[in-house]
Amino acid sequence: MLIQKALYSIKKHQLLQKGESVLIGVSGGPDSLALLHFMDSIKDRFSLRLGVAHVDHMFRGEESYLDYLFVKEWCERLAIPFYGIRIDVPAYMEQTGKSSQVAARECRYAHFEDIMKKHNIHKLVLGHHGDDQMETMLMRFTRGAAGSARAGIASKRSFPSYEVVRPFLWASRAEIDEYCRIHHLNPRLDESNDKLAYTRNRFRHRVLPFLKEENPKAHEHFQLFSEELLEDEAFLLSLAEEKLDKMWVKGTNESKIDIPSFLQMSKPLQRRAIQLILNYLYFERHEELSAAHIESVINLFHHSHPSGEIHLPSNLKVRKSYDSCTFAFGEQVSEPYSFTLHIPGELILPNGCMIKAHQFEGGTAQGNDTFTLDPERTQLPLTVRTRKNGDRMKMKGLNGTRKVKDIFIDHKIPLADRALWPIVVDDNQEILWIPGLKKSNQEAAGVNKSFITLKYV
Repeated sequence: MLIQKALYSIKKHQLLQKGESVLIGVSGGPDSLALLHFMDSIKDRFSLRLGVAHVDHMFRGEESYLDYLFVKEWCERLAIPFYGIRIDVPAYMEQTGKSSQVAARECRYAHFEDIMKKHNIHKLVLGHHGDDQMETMLMRFTRGAAGSARAGIASKRSFPSYEVVRPFLWASRAEIDEYCRIHHLNPRLDESNDKLAYTRNRFRHRVLPFLKEENPKAHEHFQLFSEELLEDEAFLLSLAEEKLDKMWVKGTNESKIDIPSFLQMSKPLQRRAIQLILNYLYFERHEELSAAHIESVINLFHHSHPSGEIHLPSNLKVRKSYDSCTFAFGEQVSEPYSFTLHIPGELILPNGCMIKAHQFEGGTAQGNDTFTLDPERTQLPLTVRTRKNGDRMKMKGLNGTRKVKDIFIDHKIPLADRALWPIVVDDNQEILWIPGLKKSNQEAAGVNKSFITLKYV
């Protein structure tokens, strides 16, 4: 039964191509030993060149070293190249602070990649099976995973320089054990797989037996659901990506999205769009991310308040300000500034813009990007600075004053931009001009060669 299911999966997902070189990850346990035996049995059919990689993580002392020797002996018996290594994973854990499972996986895959690069191998074959799939999906459902992560383990997954394939996902652990018994494989057993201290083991020994009792073929239904979910996700992500490209400004450490355009998408596409943004910013799926995080971002977009902020793992901050939302890592510290504006002269500002001061060119100043002043009636020198608490401005054409804060709000200036927005004041600290936004009643009127023109560009 295992053979038929594995061949079915290979054909359905095109896991193997004739004449290629493959690396098999073999620990010495039932799953990987059955995989090694199976791959050896079909190598002539597919004209495969096989290699075996094994990692002794050095968790179990002499026992794990015996696993190493066991796999090496099998490879010698089958005349298959053996690429074994012993890695002090406990020491790596101490250096990095990572958990045993994460540290072991990183060291193991680093060894796999090294071997494949050295020997020009582009396919890695692993022995995950249907029970592994059930455990993984249940764990991720329980944790609150989002998107394709809920589909568990993929039959085929591509990386930049290689591809991982898993032909046993339609088979159960019981079928693998039966295969080992029929072929007298006598695999090595790892006692840590029975320890309930590990989450996966608790699902394996407490939850799966119940599901198997209800339906012995439950693993096949999980696998079918996994494959359908991956296909659905790929389709929805493609639709979301197409729409997202029109409203998303990408950056290395920061991205910005147009909220009104985003809200025009259907809710399923909104979720996938946020997932795409997070995948881009994190480079790969962050282990702490969940469906709840994605939902919190969407709720921020839908909230009636014009501004807001939420924090995601690894110090990623999502800031909403009116019609735009910014995703950025770390604190965006905006230092206050204060510069003297020389006349004539040019001043480059921290926000990337510039204020030019030159002799009046004639005509009437148009728009809020230009300001005209009479040097004989203005207390010089001029200063360009950031806002201060309580700043007020005498508005041109209006009686009384208005808070600078309210002017920013009226013009829907994002919170992050307000901290660096320039304000031009005279020597008495009276606000003359907020470039691009508003002018004070101190702007000169009429035409005079002694006037000075300020331009914001």
